[in-house]
Amino acid sequence: MIKRSLLALSLSVAALASSPLAMAVEDKPLHVGYVFAMANAPALIAEKQGYYREEGLNVDLKALGDGPVIQQALAAGELDVAYVGTPPVYQWFSRGLQSRILAKVNYGQAAVIVDAKSPITSLDQLKGKKLAGVKKGSGMDVLLRGYVLKEKAGLNPDKDLDIIDMPPGNMNAALERGIVDAAFSWEPFVSQSLLRGSSRILLDVNQALPEYPWYVVIALPKTLQERPDDVVKLLRAHRKAIAFLNEHPDESNRIIAEAFKLEAVQGADGKTIAPETIVAQARTRLGWSADLQASDIQFIQRLMNYSHDLGFIDTTLKTEQIVDTSYLEKASR
Repeated sequence: MIKRSLLALSLSVAALASSPLAMAVEDKPLHVGYVFAMANAPALIAEKQGYYREEGLNVDLKALGDGPVIQQALAAGELDVAYVGTPPVYQWFSRGLQSRILAKVNYGQAAVIVDAKSPITSLDQLKGKKLAGVKKGSGMDVLLRGYVLKEKAGLNPDKDLDIIDMPPGNMNAALERGIVDAAFSWEPFVSQSLLRGSSRILLDVNQALPEYPWYVVIALPKTLQERPDDVVKLLRAHRKAIAFLNEHPDESNRIIAEAFKLEAVQGADGKTIAPETIVAQARTRLGWSADLQASDIQFIQRLMNYSHDLGFIDTTLKTEQIVDTSYLEKASR
């Protein structure tokens, strides 16, 4: 009788384990958001190439507009992990949303461009000019004001020139029409303009700051506490995606061109330039790496200092509060 009861119990447990409810628990999705930018290609590569599945992860991947939108989704509990620019992370950290930076996504991407026929040949000549930029206080604006203008050009970003806020997709047309004298843009917009022959580079930030980090992988403390193994698995998939990007450039260029719906452009000679060529050109200023080197962490501190000096954050922060490389180290074993 007891044996039969134990058998029945074991069968019930087995049935429960294979039930839709149990499977739903096991397959609980990890909600991952990424800023829809070429530099965040590892996120979509990991999904397209099946690296999340290989790690046993059920990832719900969402492309979102920008850093503030990502942070709002994290604050609302709609995301567990995100691929986002560094400044929004520490800006929101200072306001109480204390995510941790776990890994690097990319390096490079930004440049100051001017019209191909512009007389401007140095950054200091931007004084008194109109420069297309993005929203004041945003991540790229911190880089523009703190590094490009104040540190590199010796200009006061609030007094010495007129920074005009506009979407990056509109900057090339504004430059071509003479609405602005220069633009602080990023990939693929820089390469699209260069390949059309309508502009030239005044400053390639990746040449001035070799392999400076920009997008990073972050997670909420709650995610790290409740799903540490899944975070490690995601970072393994992240590493695989970056290896694919670096080892298969032609194939990954096609995937990126398709995913970001890049259109062919017409060169100055009238020839059509394929979308994959735009990506290849962009990769001369943009690359991918997961590792957070000491120099990367120093640059993140530099960005935080810029934001504090510019008045965008009131708190003095240290990278030790925000950066945690222990999960990436586990993913590397």
